[in-house]
Amino acid sequence: MKKVIPFIVVLLTVSFLSVAAMAASVEGSVQGFTCVTQGKVCPVGQEDPMIAAENVFVVLTVAKKFYFVPNLDRAIMARHINQKVKVEGKMSSTYNAITASALYTWRNGNWNKTWDEAMQKIVFDDLGIPSDDPSP
Repeated sequence: MKKVIPFIVVLLTVSFLSVAAMAASVEGSVQGFTCVTQGKVCPVGQEDPMIAAENVFVVLTVAKKFYFVPNLDRAIMARHINQKVKVEGKMSSTYNAITASALYTWRNGNWNKTWDEAMQKIVFDDLGIPSDDPSP
């Protein structure tokens, strides 16, 4: 029994570290992918025309690195264009992407959660939409 306990402790530690390594957080502003690839910031004060012209939105960090958020609907990202955001989730090891588990916006000196998987599931359940099929 005494030999099994250290093995279990090591196994649990390794399991915890691998889960922690997958979790990530990205802070930046929501920008149109076209603007980012052209080295521009989306025009402030002209967000609606920019949103109409843009198909894909990304999170642009202060270090000028951008991240796609493939599981967030375009409308969610567009609503936060030019705003400071934080996305928590799982970072892709292959692409500049983070699969969001939560989205926060910076308001009045605080991070405010505006979206997470549980919130979305509640709305889908209330509307009778299967969680794996977001189209009504």
